[in-house]
Amino acid sequence: MTNKEYVDRNIGLTFDFLRQIIDDPSVLDNIQDGAIIDFVEKDFTKTEYPNSVKPNKYIKVNNHFELIK
Repeated sequence: MTNKEYVDRNIGLTFDFLRQIIDDPSVLDNIQDGAIIDFVEKDFTKTEYPNSVKPNKYIKVNNHFELIK
């Protein structure tokens, strides 16, 4: 996946995630302020990140977003 494709995918997922939060604000109960999140597909493999931007919460992409603990 190119950098542009990755960015485009994440922008789309972010808006989908925001729609879900508007419908059900309790989604945010387990995500602390300032969390760095990453959206992962069902065949989840962790990506290596620089320490400065390493996600501390992963959001699994299904029909609904699901926090991975």
